[in-house]
Amino acid sequence: MAPGYAAEAAVDALRRGRIVGVGGLAVLSAELADSVSLKALEVAGRAGLVITARRAAVLKLANQIGAAVGDAEPVWVERPTWLDLPGSRAVADPVLDLATPLKGPFTTRALGADAESARAAIVLAKHAALLPAVYAVPLRGVAAVVVTGLADVLGLPAAAADVRISSRARLPLALAEATEVVAFRPSDGGPEHLALVIGDPSRSGPVLVRLHSACLTGDVLGSLKCDCGPQLHAALAAIAANAGGGILLYLQQEGRGIGLLNKLRAYALQDQGFDTVDANTRLGFEPDERDFGLAAAMLTQLGVRSVSLMTNNPLKVDGLASHGLVVERIEHSMAPNPHNVAYLGTKRDRQGHLL
Repeated sequence: MAPGYAAEAAVDALRRGRIVGVGGLAVLSAELADSVSLKALEVAGRAGLVITARRAAVLKLANQIGAAVGDAEPVWVERPTWLDLPGSRAVADPVLDLATPLKGPFTTRALGADAESARAAIVLAKHAALLPAVYAVPLRGVAAVVVTGLADVLGLPAAAADVRISSRARLPLALAEATEVVAFRPSDGGPEHLALVIGDPSRSGPVLVRLHSACLTGDVLGSLKCDCGPQLHAALAAIAANAGGGILLYLQQEGRGIGLLNKLRAYALQDQGFDTVDANTRLGFEPDERDFGLAAAMLTQLGVRSVSLMTNNPLKVDGLASHGLVVERIEHSMAPNPHNVAYLGTKRDRQGHLL
């Protein structure tokens, strides 16, 4: 199997609850493990539990002295006999924190030569849209479904920017009748992304653009917990009213890149009193996992070189600019409602949104 395909196959296998070999470790998703799969992993010894630095900080854990610990270094939690499958899942899943508040004491170990393998395992879990936590044992002697190299896995975050136009068609919208939809297929086998080209935007000057991350709960179901639905509809209306038209990119980056199910876990944590930033980091993710190189690649293929970007998020501006697009920012904010006023305040106060 070609190296790049092995990494993609490993993501798929991990998502199916299978054992995967990465570097020197055999790993299994902590979210999907059951007694049968965990027993198969532990054929040669008891598995440790690898969690992200973000989750470890919540649990006040760190690797033992001896590892080269960085800000993004995963932490290896040893599993004594009392730390069974349900107990391990409670360590990995913060939604269970209130139900199981007494955890530990835990013993951690220095990652040493396994540091890169552990980091790659977390990358696989994130790409699979799973909780970023895995059971791990030395690979030797374990029957893994797919074995992949470290360089291929650690290179996965950049792979999403390799996209090609797959199809395009006229798509009259209620808010913008003169719309063409352009579908992009990524080379890594991930979800497809859309560009809505409204009117006839000139490619010689700045094009009015909105980057919109998919939000099933807001865009489709009308959730009041966020401002995504109103932002989407207001952007379509503004681009349709613009004399030069423009482009809306609809990116499959649900929950700021953590996936739909993890976003719903974050919602559950918000109901427990955590804001959106703390909810993501308690889950083991960064506050924002998106890579806007994907958007830059799509715009470049559409012939866009200069952008008037409708956003209040400086990360989007910087993300496009870092990939060679000339960007000016246009304010794009929605009125709050009683359910999202705290959410918008967190965007402003903790994530630097210009609201």
